[in-house]
Amino acid sequence: MNREQHGTRHVPVLLTRAAELLDPVLGEPDAVYLDATLGLGGHAEYFLRTHPRLRLVGLDRDTHALALATERLRPFADRVTTVHTRYDGIGDALAEAGLPATGSVSGILMDLGVSSMQLDEAERGFAYSVDAPLDMRMDPTTGPTAADVLNTYGRGELARVLKTYGEERFANRIAGEVVRRREKQPFRTSAELVALLYDAIPAAARRTGGHPAKRTFQALRVEVNGELDSLRAALPAALAALRPGGRIVIMSYQSLEDRVVKHELAERAKSRTPVDLPVELPGMGPEFRILTRGAEQAGPAELEENPRSAPVRMRAAEKIAGEAG
Repeated sequence: MNREQHGTRHVPVLLTRAAELLDPVLGEPDAVYLDATLGLGGHAEYFLRTHPRLRLVGLDRDTHALALATERLRPFADRVTTVHTRYDGIGDALAEAGLPATGSVSGILMDLGVSSMQLDEAERGFAYSVDAPLDMRMDPTTGPTAADVLNTYGRGELARVLKTYGEERFANRIAGEVVRRREKQPFRTSAELVALLYDAIPAAARRTGGHPAKRTFQALRVEVNGELDSLRAALPAALAALRPGGRIVIMSYQSLEDRVVKHELAERAKSRTPVDLPVELPGMGPEFRILTRGAEQAGPAELEENPRSAPVRMRAAEKIAGEAG
C-alpha cells in the first residue's frame, strides 16, 4: 500500500489535544520536537507546518513506516532527522542528530502501540480478523516472530506471557492447547491460532469482553516486540532529554502501558524532601508537573472521525524550570 493510500485514511490520534499541550513549547526559538514513534508522520507534519522554525527528530523501529514518513515530511527535509530505532534508543537518536541526550528537547510525543499501517497490512500478522503469517514484528528486519514464540516457548513460559501481557484468565488452558497442537504441526498463520482460541476458551466467556483472540494477540505482540521493557527504558531517557519547561505527551492503548506511564510520571511529580521536614530541601522538589487530570480519552467527535482512538489514554507532564536534566 502506498503513502497516498495510507495518508487518505490516516488520522493522527488526539491531534487537537496534543497540539494544545505541545504548541506552547514548540513555538519557541530553536525548539526541538522529538517524535519517539513517528509512524506515518501525521503528528509531525502538523507541528512542522505550524512552527516554521521547529526542528524534528523522529524515531521509528518500522523501516517501512519510516520510509513513508520521510517521504511525507520531504517538504521539511532541512529541519528533519529520522532515525531507525526503538524508542528506548532516544539517547543515540539525539546524538545522531547532533544534540545532547539531556536538556536539549522542547517537546516529546510518544504514541505507543501498533500503528494503523501495521494493522492494515495483513501480511504483518497483527490483526486476528484476517488470516496471515504470525509475524507481529514492528521491526520486520530482526527478532523472533509470534510463530516462533508459539512454537518454541514452554507451556509455563507461554502461559506467563498470555497472563502477564494479555491479562488472559484462560492462559494456562490456551498454553496447554498450543503445546499439544504444535507437536502435530507448528503454528504458521493467525487463522490457526484463532481456531485454537475458539476451542480453548469456554463459550460463555467468548460472549463477553470482545473477540476471544484480542488478549492473546496483544500478549504475543508485546512479547515479540519487547514493548514494556522498551517503554520502561525509554521513559527516563525521554524525561532527561527535556529542557526545563519542556513537555511530554504520551498516548497508551492498553492498560499495561498506561500503568507504566502513570507510575513514572507520578514518581517524577513527587517531592523528594522527607515528609517530616517543614520546608522543601533545595534540589529535592518535584521534577515534573502533571498537565492532565488522570488519563484523558478521546471525545465523541474524535471517536466518530477516528474509531481507532477509542482505547487511547493520554497523559502529559512539564519539566519544572530550574531542575537539572
